[in-house]
Amino acid sequence: MSITYRRPASPSRTIAQLSIGIVSILLFSRPAASHPDSRARDELPRDAFRGARHLHGGPHKPHRHRGHHHRRQEPPPPPPMNPGIPGIDSLANFDLTFTAPGFAADGSSQLSWTVNLVGGPPERGGTTLVNTPIVPVSIDLLDVDGTVRVSNGVTLHSDVTPFVQPTVQSPLFQTATYSSSSVPTQFTDAIQRAQFFNSAPADWHTLLAQVVRPARTLVIPFGSYRFALKPDGTCCSFIAVDSQVFESLFFPTDPADVTTPVGAAENAGDITPRDLGIFLLPDTFLTVNGHCCVLGFHTYDAEVGDPSNGNQEKRYVVAVATWISPGLLSGVEDISALSHELSEAINDPFVGTDSVHNITPFWQEPSGACQNKNEIADVIEDLSNAVFPQVMSDATYHLQNTALLSWFQPGQPSSAIDAAFSYPDETLLTAPTPVLSPLCQ
Repeated sequence: MSITYRRPASPSRTIAQLSIGIVSILLFSRPAASHPDSRARDELPRDAFRGARHLHGGPHKPHRHRGHHHRRQEPPPPPPMNPGIPGIDSLANFDLTFTAPGFAADGSSQLSWTVNLVGGPPERGGTTLVNTPIVPVSIDLLDVDGTVRVSNGVTLHSDVTPFVQPTVQSPLFQTATYSSSSVPTQFTDAIQRAQFFNSAPADWHTLLAQVVRPARTLVIPFGSYRFALKPDGTCCSFIAVDSQVFESLFFPTDPADVTTPVGAAENAGDITPRDLGIFLLPDTFLTVNGHCCVLGFHTYDAEVGDPSNGNQEKRYVVAVATWISPGLLSGVEDISALSHELSEAINDPFVGTDSVHNITPFWQEPSGACQNKNEIADVIEDLSNAVFPQVMSDATYHLQNTALLSWFQPGQPSSAIDAAFSYPDETLLTAPTPVLSPLCQ
């Protein structure tokens, strides 16, 4: 799912989330409080969400700052190849249009639609390398006095370090064999090649070049989280955090802010507007109105430009996702959330904020939620077989299947590989979305 971040924050903001919502378990119906019992009132059993369904969070708006920032200025980098959206400083992107019947948000009929994707146009061939810094984010849970909490002798610090290398070694950054590519490639590139299989030459690729950046720590205040300890009694099997609190602590309040993970990474140069930044969390589930769980989102943080980039708006495209340890949730594991968010960030980097790019005919998720954006993983996330297992060396990863662009084109045959509407599992969607009225009513 998608988010775009701008200040001041709005309650209707869209977060690009792999909302994996779990039969709505109400977590924050009463405030957490210190408790003399062996288990604190805000501590949950490790299997609290096992077997539950996933909650859908919906898309979010961008995070924007006004005024000038004080970061060090560097010589402007060369402009990205094949820019699709003019007047912004961001990662390489391109536009394409398709024709299909549908309705605009105002109820008028519409036939022409424009999508914007990361990389270069398929027909031109060549490889686009997308810098993809990974920023690991550990979690500190605070007590009422503002110190890191100790519960029954256990310090509530959740360390993301054990999940970093398994993520780096996953099919998101390493190559594997897929039917859409004549050579082994990465998972998200395989999806892009499947979408444009009949128009892209064999050398067309969009590849993620990862590098692990210094870790950050997110501090969560008392009363806005619940947690479960690991079987050995250490912290934590999972942490459930109120989504509004999480977002307010995660993104900068002004361009010079270095107290938030995103602001600190931007000011340190760990992520740039030309990157697709990843923020990796340790078994951290977001709650919406007290209900769990949202496992990730994609968005961009917008900052004002300066003379070094021609005063163009800087858009930091980011994907925020949790690692999911086995046995915690139903149907998803390890990089399911991150694969969801990366595939959507590549296919909808700016989350439709101009009401033109990546606005599609209205379509409905299996859960009943209605959308009109090019959010390719949301289409499938609620299906029982949404996950695609991929073996890498001695590990099996659980990737999110996606819809292909042809699925968003009502009444049109698929132009993708094997005339498919989904990938890698081509059997999940057998026809495009039907024509639906605004709000799918």
